[in-house]
Amino acid sequence: MVKVGDKVRFLNSVGGGTVVKINKDIAYVEEEDGFETPILIHECVIIESAKDKSSSPVTKEIKVSQNFSKIQPNDISENDDDNKLSIIETEEGDRINLVLAFLPENAKNLQNGKFDTYLVNDSNYYIFFTYLNKTESGWNTRYSGIVEPNIQIHIEEFGKEDLNDLERICIQYVAFKKDKPFQLKNTASVEHKLDTVKFYKLHSFRENDYFDENALILNIVKNDVPERRFELNGAEIEAAIKSKKDIDTHQKQAVNKKHHRNNEPVEVDLHIHELLDSTTGMSNSDILNYQLDKFREVLENYKNAKGQKIIFIHGKGDGVLRKAILTELKNKYKHYDYQDASFREYGYGATQVTIR
Repeated sequence: MVKVGDKVRFLNSVGGGTVVKINKDIAYVEEEDGFETPILIHECVIIESAKDKSSSPVTKEIKVSQNFSKIQPNDISENDDDNKLSIIETEEGDRINLVLAFLPENAKNLQNGKFDTYLVNDSNYYIFFTYLNKTESGWNTRYSGIVEPNIQIHIEEFGKEDLNDLERICIQYVAFKKDKPFQLKNTASVEHKLDTVKFYKLHSFRENDYFDENALILNIVKNDVPERRFELNGAEIEAAIKSKKDIDTHQKQAVNKKHHRNNEPVEVDLHIHELLDSTTGMSNSDILNYQLDKFREVLENYKNAKGQKIIFIHGKGDGVLRKAILTELKNKYKHYDYQDASFREYGYGATQVTIR
């Protein structure tokens, strides 16, 4: 039970402090800025009891958004080192999704404020993990522990003086379930190169699925697939672009010849993962524009191939890319015929264009 003097964190929002007054079911919490925040008692998680002020504070903190199981203060036992929780599994949770999230404690003062780091376990698996950063002498462990299924765990608080240490970070993990059979998952080590300048820009923190507040989100694992980051210097990027142009040119010539011989339609997959190895730093708008540029490029290459059929695979999804393609065809390529591609082969996920 929360009482005056307890140090608490808020369950459904970022923040916390020391309880200075209790009125019925409302606790008044004094935060670091000296202001008192009224909050429902059941939305407070005790991280240091008043009677234990002389001992070290609890280092394991758990924060849950509306999309995850709710944790009440009495769910966490001070005498239980594992902080056992009732486990709630979801239908889609047997695929591992791990997210590293950074939240500003004061979005109005990014220059001087602190930031909180959370690991989000959006799966039905327990995740044993280590959170590391790279130094000149090697890798340094910043946190290690276990996060329960469908739970978000607070890893650390840091300030701008720590940002230089966070330019290279890594999450290593092992997934498992307790007291029941489960599908074996591969262990992995996922590195990220953080652009620390983003911590000074408010627009870097965006609306997300896991927190009520805007956050800077880094995907660690998506649907069982660990995220991989590729780091290239300027010379390597230039060489890769030149090489890709040479390959694309060769492939286009080969397709043209095959068409004239076999009169077969050409397939072009516009899914972004088929076009790029990584979309790091790209917004949804950037991705859509890249896909449309590829669409226009293909039509330009085949503009003299009368009768050529081209099938653009765009997928169903939210229909954003499909609508953009149809708009292009109606406005810029009116002389071409177009229709939905074979439903049997592509469902509603492709459009066929015939060059006229």
